[in-house]
Amino acid sequence: MLSTRRTTFRLYPNQAQTAKLFEWRRLHGWLYNQALSDRQISYKRDKKSVSYYDQQRAVKVIRQVLPEFKELGSHALQATVKRVDFAYNRFFQGLGGYPRFKSLRHYSGWTYPCNSGWKAHTTGVNGYLDISNLGHIQMRGKARTWGNPTTLTIVYRNGKWYASITVACDVQRETGNGLIGLDFGCNVAVMGAVHLGDGEYEELPIDNPRHLKQVQTKIKLANRQKRRKRAPNYKKHIKASKEWKKAQRKVSKLVRKVANQRQDFIHKVAAQIVSSNSMVATEKLNLKNMTKKAKKGSKRKAQKTGLNRSILDVGMGMLRSAIEYKVNEAGGIFVEVPTKKVKPSQRCPKCDHVKPKTLSERIHKCENCSYTCDRDFASGQVCAEYLRTGLGTSLDNHGCSTSISNPKAVKSCGGMKQVGQKKCQKLLPNQRFGRSSSSKLIYNLV
Repeated sequence: MLSTRRTTFRLYPNQAQTAKLFEWRRLHGWLYNQALSDRQISYKRDKKSVSYYDQQRAVKVIRQVLPEFKELGSHALQATVKRVDFAYNRFFQGLGGYPRFKSLRHYSGWTYPCNSGWKAHTTGVNGYLDISNLGHIQMRGKARTWGNPTTLTIVYRNGKWYASITVACDVQRETGNGLIGLDFGCNVAVMGAVHLGDGEYEELPIDNPRHLKQVQTKIKLANRQKRRKRAPNYKKHIKASKEWKKAQRKVSKLVRKVANQRQDFIHKVAAQIVSSNSMVATEKLNLKNMTKKAKKGSKRKAQKTGLNRSILDVGMGMLRSAIEYKVNEAGGIFVEVPTKKVKPSQRCPKCDHVKPKTLSERIHKCENCSYTCDRDFASGQVCAEYLRTGLGTSLDNHGCSTSISNPKAVKSCGGMKQVGQKKCQKLLPNQRFGRSSSSKLIYNLV
C-alpha cells in the first residue's frame, strides 16, 4: 500500500551554514508577515480579497527587486505565501482563528514543496542533505520506512536544526485476525476487550505512563527560576537577558521531552494493538467538549483543570488517529461507534440494558442481569459487539464511520505538495504595472 511517511533528521550545519539558515528563516518570516499584511490592507481599503495566485505572481518580481531573496528558491517562497492561504482557508472553514502576524521566535522554518532545490543523500539512516546555495549538511536519524522523498521542511526548535522529510513508500503492515473493542481513559490509557469467541472477552489493559506528571515538578521549578530573570517586553523595547534565554531553553527541553515520550508511547501502543487485531472498534469521542474550561463561577474549577490536563496527557486523539491509519494500512476494519446513540459506558454488554452512571462509578453492575465487571472493560465489549454484529448487516445504516464505508466530506485546505505541482501564472499585460494585488504587494515590500 502506497503511503506518505514523515521522518525527522537532526541537522549539524557548520558556522557559515548556521548563519545563512538563520538569515533565510528571517526572510521567510518577513515574507509571511508581508503577505498577510497585503491581504488585510487590500480588504480594508478596497474591499477586495487577495488570492494565492495574486501573491504567487508577485514572488517572481520580488526576487528580481530584492536580491537577498534570489538564493532562497522560488518554490520555497511560494510555499511560504501558501501558508497564508492555508491560514485563511482554515479560518473560513471554522478550523482555526483569524491569521496573525508571527514574530521571528514563533516562525520555526520553511518548506520545499517538491524535489527542486534540495536532495537527501540517505537510505533512511543518517546521511547528508544537499540544499541549493547552502551546500552539504550532515544529518543523523533513522527512518522506519524509506521511499521516494517528496517534500522537505527545515525546522529550528530548541536551539537545534531539523530536516523533516516526507517520503512516498510502500508500507506492508502485518496484522492478526482478532477483534478488539477499545475504551480510552485516564487511569488506564486504553482498556481493550479482546474477543475470544462465543461472546467471551479478555481484558487488555494498557497503563497510563503519565509522562507529564513525572516531570511536572521539574517544569514548575524551571518556570519559577525563569520568572526571576529579566523577561522580554517588546512594547517597552526591553530585551531578554541571557539568563532568561537559558532558563527558557531549559523549560522547552523538558516540555519537548514529554511530547517525544508521548509520541513514542502512542505509536508503540497502536502497533501492538494492530499487530494482533484486524478489526478495531472504539467509541467516538468529542475531545473539544471533554477538555472545555470549567464554567464561570464553578466551585470545582481546579478539579476540572486537572481532569483536562490528564486527558490531554494521554493523547487520546493522536492515539485514535494512529490506530486508524495503521489498521487501514494493514487492510483491516476500523469503526467509530456513535457514542450518543449506543452509549457504550452506560450499556450492559450482556443484556443491552442501559443505566446512567456518573464518572465516579468505575464498576459496571447490571441491575437487570447482575453482570459485574470493570466499567471500561464493559464499554470495550459493547464497542466490539457493535462491530461484530454490524458486519453481518451494514455498519453504514447504524450511523458509524468505518474505514470501508464512504467517508464523510473532510474539510481540507490542500497540501504543500500541490504548490510544487502548480506552475506560476504569468502576469497579464494590464497587471504588469497596474493596481493589481501583486503590484501592491511589491510596492509594500519595497
